[in-house]
Amino acid sequence: MSDQTGRLYVVATPIGNLADFSFRAVEVLKTVDLIAVEDTRHVLHLFQHYNINNKMVSLHQHNEDRVSVDLLNKLQQGVSIALVSDAGTPLLSDPGMPLVRLAKNAGIDVVPIPGACALIAALSVSGLPVSRFTFEGFLPRTSSARVAFFTDRLNNPATWVFYESSHRILASLQDMAKVFPLDHQIVIAREMTKMHETIIKSSLEEMLEKVAQDENMRKGEFVVIVDGFVSQKGHDEINDEQLKVLKILLQECSIKTAASLAAEITGVRKKVLYQLALSLVGQAESD
Repeated sequence: MSDQTGRLYVVATPIGNLADFSFRAVEVLKTVDLIAVEDTRHVLHLFQHYNINNKMVSLHQHNEDRVSVDLLNKLQQGVSIALVSDAGTPLLSDPGMPLVRLAKNAGIDVVPIPGACALIAALSVSGLPVSRFTFEGFLPRTSSARVAFFTDRLNNPATWVFYESSHRILASLQDMAKVFPLDHQIVIAREMTKMHETIIKSSLEEMLEKVAQDENMRKGEFVVIVDGFVSQKGHDEINDEQLKVLKILLQECSIKTAASLAAEITGVRKKVLYQLALSLVGQAESD
């Protein structure tokens, strides 16, 4: 660090278990001049546990554009700042991007202090392929938007992951079942590193039943991991022309007949076209 500018440290905090905090992270938070936190109430217990008493400033989604400019000025004046979120690694579905972008553009050193991340922790124990994966953050709030979201990923060959809240987990799985085959493999990692940590790998149908019947499976914070689709005989990819054929047939035929005729015309498997047809009709009805 130069004598004229400060450093911005992006510090990962525990996602549940307070012991999942590195010595380096504690040292940084004790020695910086200022800590930018998403919510001072959420980090208070952690900071008290590790005797961290530095000055804090609130940086959340409603004020980060304004506050980030002020923090950049402080960095340029030589103030060292640590950025933390409520839990886990900052910027992954958390505030902080405007500050990091401003600091990088201004030539400020931005230093990662790695640690806990619900996304990576869940992937490591999922039992699904992780050599390639995509992270989708939180899903849309409306059913029709979620159905469209799932439809777009119907033939995604890579594992993909999203976060979900307790009051929408059941509805999200129900919308997924409108699009995906019921035997498709998914993983739910709930309350990672906490007392009621639950990690289940099963078919979509079994998972939907578990969440619907067990009230506890609708509590807490969720990471949902979805297995990618393995193309069979190269006939599962659906291009724009094939999709157009299916949509035209759906205007004149039943779902079953449209899928069957589209399969003969395009060469795409009937099962894939049938699931897609279901989602298209469901989306149209929702809209």
